Amino acid sequence: MTDTPSLISPTPTTRSDDRFPAILGMMASGSGSNFEAVARSIDNGDLNAKIAVLIHNKPEIKAIERAHQRGIPTVFLDHRNYPTREELDRAIVTTFRAHQVECVVMAGWMRVITQVLIDAFGDRIINIHPSLLPSFPGIGAIEQALAAKVKITGCTVHLVSLEVDAGPILVQAAVPVLADDTAATLHARVQIQEHLILPQAIEMLASQLRLAQLRR
Repeated sequence: MTDTPSLISPTPTTRSDDRFPAILGMMASGSGSNFEAVARSIDNGDLNAKIAVLIHNKPEIKAIERAHQRGIPTVFLDHRNYPTREELDRAIVTTFRAHQVECVVMAGWMRVITQVLIDAFGDRIINIHPSLLPSFPGIGAIEQALAAKVKITGCTVHLVSLEVDAGPILVQAAVPVLADDTAATLHARVQIQEHLILPQAIEMLASQLRLAQLRR
């Protein structure tokens, strides 16, 4: 039962034109399991997109290995080398533009972004968060849910705004909190749903992008 998502937002019914895959720039700071989920959806033909590049801000993370296994280039941008968040975001924008990225996917990117990135990509930046926003924004969302003793939590894909985890919601999936859940067990079940709804949300965004381009 817990493996079946309960979608709060509707499943997308439109599909982007197969002739024009959306060019994705992905950002990760950890294992890259959501990166892998997106790549598999592309391989399976469920998502009409291409991952052009993966940016990571930590060395030797699993996400790098996942990308290299698929021949996807990676770029290491160590946030500690940039005096301000804006300077880091300028480097991100430069990298994405060099790879002709159209849509930005924050898949476990553990840095707050600035207006620099938003100005460059507008409403083409999405993030996945392990709670049913607006509940439990910020870090430790799973732990927050357990501390609050809620009966249901989940995950959310949303457009990115300057306020952390506050942009317009695209897709959500609900996950029950079991009586014996720990942070690890609950996170594992939430992550199953993340892997389902993130490709859906990207397809929604890609479809909107293609429709806008065709109307020009």
